[in-house]
Amino acid sequence: MNPVTRIGARVIRPALDQAGYGLWLAGRTLMLLGHVPRRARALLDYMHAAGVRTAPVVVFVGFFMGMIVALQVGLELSRYGQQESIGILVAVTMAREMGPFVTSIILAASVASSMAAELGTMKVQEEITALEVMSVDVGSYLVLPRVLGLTLMAPILTLMADAVGILGGGVIAVTQLQLDFQNYLYNVREALSRVGDLVPVPSDLYAGLLKSLVFGFAIAVTGCAAGLRAKGGARGVGETTRAAVRTSVILIIVLNFFMGKLLHH
Repeated sequence: MNPVTRIGARVIRPALDQAGYGLWLAGRTLMLLGHVPRRARALLDYMHAAGVRTAPVVVFVGFFMGMIVALQVGLELSRYGQQESIGILVAVTMAREMGPFVTSIILAASVASSMAAELGTMKVQEEITALEVMSVDVGSYLVLPRVLGLTLMAPILTLMADAVGILGGGVIAVTQLQLDFQNYLYNVREALSRVGDLVPVPSDLYAGLLKSLVFGFAIAVTGCAAGLRAKGGARGVGETTRAAVRTSVILIIVLNFFMGKLLHH
């Protein structure tokens, strides 16, 4: 093969093949939502794994993210005597972008990698093949609880990141910008007071939660799809885990752009 054909065979074709499998798995998972009652116990377990165990990291990172936004933007605003507006900027930034984005990156690094490693190990050890031989629906038994658990927990974790991020911004507003905390909270409430027409929730908050819901679904499907296609023993599981995290982060960035353009146009 010539160099161009070789690149296509080794890079583009496997990427398209993986993308096609991921889309198929996403559709298959949605079709299996009727199986949720029989997978309730597994769903709760994976909600705990994706949410409760990840919450401390989300809270820690979200708090400092709010402090960083408030510090960097507040210093610039103070040059023009507009530092009182920092509450509005922190609230909107955390609710629209930083809350769902940071939360999803953490979930991609921790939960997607875990899903890919678990399912990948089962795949290379032929446990999944054994389940299929016993006529067990792998999608319903293994994929559905993982995908739905992460999808449901992503908005909850995003709310936590938003709240602690706004609190972190308040700490900077009081200690570095010499602002009154009550005025800061008043500006936060004003920034998040605009309610959407379709959903009785602040529009900026709603946009961030919708993003996190989509991100969570994409992360979970990516992790499961990577694990189910693992091969090559322990080394293959490692490659699968790295690929799951890499693909998840890329999807988050791309989806964030298009959803932001759609929701805030």
